Amino acid sequence: MPSDASEPEPQPEPDVESGVAAHVPRSMAAPARDGDHRRTFPALAPRPAASRFAETWWGNAWVAALEEGALDAKRLARGRSYAEQGSVDAITVTPGLVLAYVRGSRPRPYRVQVRLRTFGADDWERFLDAAVERPAHIAALLDKEMPESLAECGVPLLPGPGDLDPHCTCPDRGHPCKHAAALCYQTARLLDADPFVLLLLRGRGERELLDALSRRNAARAARAAQERDPAPLPGVRATEALAARRLPPLPPPSATPAHPEQPPAYPSAPGGPDAFQLDQLATDAAARAHALLATGHDEIGELTLWQDAVRLAAARPGTGLTAATRSLYASLASATGRTPADLARAVAAWRQGGPDGLTVLEEPWDPPAGRFDRARPLLLAADLPAFRPWRNHLTHPRGGLQLRFGRDGLWYAYESEPGRDDWWPRGTPDPDPVGALTGLGGDDPEEP
Repeated sequence: MPSDASEPEPQPEPDVESGVAAHVPRSMAAPARDGDHRRTFPALAPRPAASRFAETWWGNAWVAALEEGALDAKRLARGRSYAEQGSVDAITVTPGLVLAYVRGSRPRPYRVQVRLRTFGADDWERFLDAAVERPAHIAALLDKEMPESLAECGVPLLPGPGDLDPHCTCPDRGHPCKHAAALCYQTARLLDADPFVLLLLRGRGERELLDALSRRNAARAARAAQERDPAPLPGVRATEALAARRLPPLPPPSATPAHPEQPPAYPSAPGGPDAFQLDQLATDAAARAHALLATGHDEIGELTLWQDAVRLAAARPGTGLTAATRSLYASLASATGRTPADLARAVAAWRQGGPDGLTVLEEPWDPPAGRFDRARPLLLAADLPAFRPWRNHLTHPRGGLQLRFGRDGLWYAYESEPGRDDWWPRGTPDPDPVGALTGLGGDDPEEP
């Protein structure tokens, strides 16, 4: 837990507004000292008494942990009133600690701390593994949202009743006192705006987390590249080809490689071409040349501007997380009039099924009678509930799972957070609707 020893001693200043000779300590806020592991937030403005302190599910979970662990409802009500009146000074957040001064009924404000247990190395490993498992998780974090499925990864991300440990310099021994309750209510507003504040409380800053996720994505991409390395191409030794003898017949043309090779690493130099852009162009040119060599046809020339942008983004490992890929996603989204979140979802569809997968994501249609109508009895025979039909979609009655029938005759699986119409492609297309659901989080999203 962070120690108070590193905090500067409060310095007195006059009470200018009241004209009373009382002294109050200066704010503990020190924005110049802020970094990835220390964030200072200005005092929040007063708010109407009837409004809620949290709008998001994770902000409400913080408020629930405070209220369910409190021993006195009257102290909570006083603390809520202090927070609504703007009596909480600037708030400093560090790993395991929220710190602020709270003005009460006396001239001198009280120094309030709220402590929360930080994660160990094993907890962070489980959290990072869960975060990189789905592109939707990373996209949500970059949009300052916290998916419920990410908070249920086996790590107690959100506090429960009794997890918040308040300390205050006031003489009240309540748990919590009204000043600590006021700080907790204002902290819920900070969590609402940025879930990375909660992750900082658990021990890691935003930049540290994004760097760790970037390294984890890169390691996965490197392992995948090693698994598909081709066998060496056949050839003739130079000493044999240049020997003083009658040259043998030319060898037959080499077989078309199984896949294009990766370009070498390009050095970056001040004023020179961007190394990432060179790598992207070389990789794309190699892929198109390989397709033309194998088929005699360049399908890329038939794509629309949006389809080609999605293809380029999908060809790069990762989900727009690193600094280089964030720039790529932003530029491609701007060129096509879309948002980076739209592009991330389209990339997931492209990786699921190529151009057909993107069409399934963006173009609902009315399939003819036949295979689409036979899908619902097949799902019922597999002990699944009656999926609701809409055009080429079949949706689980409780939400969370959806099947989409493509014009290519394949079924594409989608998942969404419960209660939200936010569908992301998942799994592998399959001609069998039951097979398309295989390997997802569960056949019934409401069952344990």
